[in-house]
Amino acid sequence: MGTTRKDMLFVLFLALLTAGLALLPSGFGGRSEGTGGAEREKALILQTDDSNMRQFSIVRTGDQGLTIRVLSGRFAGQELEAVNHLMGRLELDKVFAPGDKAFVVLDPDESGSAVAKANVLDFYRMDIELVVLALFSLFLLVFAGWTGAKALLSFLFTALMIWKVFLPGMLRGWDPVLTSLGVVAALTAAIILLVGGMNRRGAVAFAGSMAGIGITCVLALVFGSAFRIHGAVKPFSETLLYSGFAHLDLTKIFLGGIFLASSGAVMDLAMDVAAAMTEIRSKNPNITRKELVLSGFSVGRAVVGTMTTTLLLAYTGSYSSLLMAFIAQGIPLANILNMQYVAAEILNTLVGSFGLVTVAPLTALAGGLLLVGK
Repeated sequence: MGTTRKDMLFVLFLALLTAGLALLPSGFGGRSEGTGGAEREKALILQTDDSNMRQFSIVRTGDQGLTIRVLSGRFAGQELEAVNHLMGRLELDKVFAPGDKAFVVLDPDESGSAVAKANVLDFYRMDIELVVLALFSLFLLVFAGWTGAKALLSFLFTALMIWKVFLPGMLRGWDPVLTSLGVVAALTAAIILLVGGMNRRGAVAFAGSMAGIGITCVLALVFGSAFRIHGAVKPFSETLLYSGFAHLDLTKIFLGGIFLASSGAVMDLAMDVAAAMTEIRSKNPNITRKELVLSGFSVGRAVVGTMTTTLLLAYTGSYSSLLMAFIAQGIPLANILNMQYVAAEILNTLVGSFGLVTVAPLTALAGGLLLVGK
């Protein structure tokens, strides 16, 4: 199916919208939005002083003295002293060695001509992150061509929508469920119409996706209340309350995240069914609406067979360490299933998977209505 003028205009519109989102300030950046003050740069670790570090079993505490050379920014070339504070937590602590690249925050003095304090935050990873992103983009463009370029645009648009609209909106106190639903609807329209095209196939996939996401939203609200899970179960959620955002409804944020997390798989399944039905319709223009719907059901059943475990594997992989800790301590299965952390992931998995199961027949029905006839 060729690219139409409508498709090109939509690609141009989304590209401009993506550029606008990239320039849009989040409103919560402070100094990081470029208003002056501290500067975030790359530095090289020249020397380390481990005399104030203490080892307790597998963790370290104390301080690590560092001598660094700034590699970027207006202070590049300067050698400074810094301290790496260790808290005895493996997930947060880092130990540097000479030759490592570090991400540092430099606080200029009152004159602005010298560094008053250097704070080493973590290893510098942005260079390798850019390399991975470049390789991903290159492979996508080489393999999929123009479709890959549109997929890459949708990827960037999704990332910016989440970073510049969804997350700041939640912090401002927007209703988490309505915000999540609105952002998911916008992303679904952009991704499906961009990749699938401004045609009946795209309309079928969008209709099926939104129907499945709507069902997932309703189930999340209904069963979220029945499970009696507080939104603070998610990592760092409670930290928000102590950071000046006590107005946030953490439970609604958690529930909104359920159908946001499953929306990608829902879109994938809806597009699979819509693309198959469109191909069937093109090969057999005289097919009846009933026959096409039944064909859509057949395709949906085949795809659902593998997609139902998608979310289970994703969530299990994210929380495998937690589950291993429970098993290692010999905690009975009944205790594990009633723990809030585990129950939250069960709710995530089952509600999200239910949306995947329903999206296939709903997309088939939408295809029967939109693909047959003038």
